[in-house]
Amino acid sequence: MRLGINLGYWGAGMDGDNLAVAQEADRLGYDVCWAAEAYGSDAPTVLSWVAAQTESIDVGSAIMQIPARQPAMTAMTAATLDSLSGGRFRLGLGVSGPQVSEGWYGVKFDKPLARTREYVEIVRKAMARERLSYEGQHWTLPLPGGPGKPIKLTVHPEREHIPLYIAAIGPKNLEQTGEIADGALLIFPSAEHLEDTAMRYLRAGREKAGKTMDGFDVCPTLPLAVGDDVKGLADMFRPYTALYVGGMGSPKQNFYNQLAQRMGYEKEAAEIQEKYLSGDKAGAAAAVPHQLIDQTTLLGSVERIADRMQAYAAAGVTTLTLAPAGFTLDERIAALRAGTDALERSGLA
Repeated sequence: MRLGINLGYWGAGMDGDNLAVAQEADRLGYDVCWAAEAYGSDAPTVLSWVAAQTESIDVGSAIMQIPARQPAMTAMTAATLDSLSGGRFRLGLGVSGPQVSEGWYGVKFDKPLARTREYVEIVRKAMARERLSYEGQHWTLPLPGGPGKPIKLTVHPEREHIPLYIAAIGPKNLEQTGEIADGALLIFPSAEHLEDTAMRYLRAGREKAGKTMDGFDVCPTLPLAVGDDVKGLADMFRPYTALYVGGMGSPKQNFYNQLAQRMGYEKEAAEIQEKYLSGDKAGAAAAVPHQLIDQTTLLGSVERIADRMQAYAAAGVTTLTLAPAGFTLDERIAALRAGTDALERSGLA
């Protein structure tokens, strides 16, 4: 099992720290450094900056939002980043959610599975430097009846095949991800529930494509905090968990809330969402069960974290992406180093 680092969103007051964290992860031998985007910092700009100041760590988008860019633009960006980084770029894609898609980008959030499939097909075709023509439900290239003609990418990526990941939560999206992608980006993964919430759907998608799980990268992100007081460490992540389970989306369309329900927290997920959407964020955080936090983070001593890493590897994880917590750079660096210590102690390195 390999390790990754997730820098999250840029512009949260820790930008210099984030670069230092990425550079330390590079020095420690972490496999990949991911950057996110929502409606603030964009991922490609951050990844360009990180790639220019690191040596060997891959840089990946977790995620570039599908409604934010035309697929050909995404292919251009991926090819450029792969070339500039010396073949270190990984393309992570996701549909985002209805609030961001429609409120920020003005793109209707409908038929996300079909839209994702077409998007991936166009991106792959463009990155392969084929002349770009496509007829689908959501995209037609070139536009019919106009002056457009099939053209091909002029930039030569460093590699013939740039790894493509999809952020997936729901069963249908997971199955499609297994079918059409090289890896899956997961969030709130519980080793105890991973088979039922993710792996069986990914496996079904691979089988649909006539493939096995060999070479497919199962890549969840887990917050990491090191210390002896597991309950106190878990309490740090109550607002984070409440935000996703309670506040990410509408009452009818919150993928993270649905995931928590599939993990057996139906009643708790409903309470968290009700409190969060009514404005009681403190109450929502207090309603998050300790067990839910503990199952979806890496908390405690290096030995305890090593045991948890073994559980994730046994569940099918191939790249474990860490989001090291800390109020200072020194604390985050220490957590980062603890991650490599735990991996070595687990025997999985």
